[in-house]
Amino acid sequence: MQAREIDPQAKSAVERQDRFPLPHSRRGVKLLRLVSRPATWIGNRNPPPVGATVERTVPGPAGELDARLYLPDGDGPFHTVVFFHGGGFVFGSIDTHDWLCRHLTRESECAVLSVDYRLAPEHPFPAAVEDAYAALEWADANPDAVHGTGSVALAGDSAGGALAAVAALMAAERDGPDVAHQSLLYPGVGVEEGQRSVKDNAGIVLDEADLRWFRECYYAREIHERNPYADPTNACDVSGVAPATVVTAGFDPLRDGGKRYAEQLVHDGVPTRYRNYEDMVHGFMTLREVDRAREAIADVGDDLRDALGTN
Repeated sequence: MQAREIDPQAKSAVERQDRFPLPHSRRGVKLLRLVSRPATWIGNRNPPPVGATVERTVPGPAGELDARLYLPDGDGPFHTVVFFHGGGFVFGSIDTHDWLCRHLTRESECAVLSVDYRLAPEHPFPAAVEDAYAALEWADANPDAVHGTGSVALAGDSAGGALAAVAALMAAERDGPDVAHQSLLYPGVGVEEGQRSVKDNAGIVLDEADLRWFRECYYAREIHERNPYADPTNACDVSGVAPATVVTAGFDPLRDGGKRYAEQLVHDGVPTRYRNYEDMVHGFMTLREVDRAREAIADVGDDLRDALGTN
């Protein structure tokens, strides 16, 4: 499950990130969001090319949601992947995940619709879930607006991976959109304080205090933590959800939670590909200086092409 050492490129990236610890106060959250905008803008200069990008909005239950549509080269139409960014439900945006979405577009040969959602603590559960499912329903109902073929998949990393998994579960239980595939990248599901991955890897990208803070921000009430639409590992039966790719990282506190959900999917008969990158860390698929990030995105892209019939 875990290599002897962290990949040197990933280790260097983590050491640079550690200079900026996550705040655990509402004021600190607002400040970090503010100062991260110019840094993100600088980091997104000279991005990986795609066929085109379209800035737009998507109707949500509480107002318009910002979104960015990434189109592959060619005339289309294209299969659609609805993507949700990570950030513990507290941070992140379509801009923080621009590099990942561009590479995913190139590798999958799909149109990727990256959707912002309401963030905690200002908007606790179920706001993000409601936004995610609304975006899925809209993309499914409006293929022309996304240059789509009508085939829709879901993807997301970390907190966004949890939202993708929940949206797939909701679609199955509500007779909603026919989701062709779900790509869950080190998803924030099934995480418990006593898990070995939490104990062994706390302090690498995320520490236990970070995990508690995210949980406190996201859940307005303790009962929400047991809701399957907050964490699909709470579901009694996930047999009807879309086939899945689940990615975890060996040195990630969230590793065992993701593995647990992959096992739950397999147990309930859902075709599932589980990949654990043993020398990687949480969030590694957004680390542009890490070669393994591109390899992992290519693997996920292959799965999406297989599932959607692009190959």
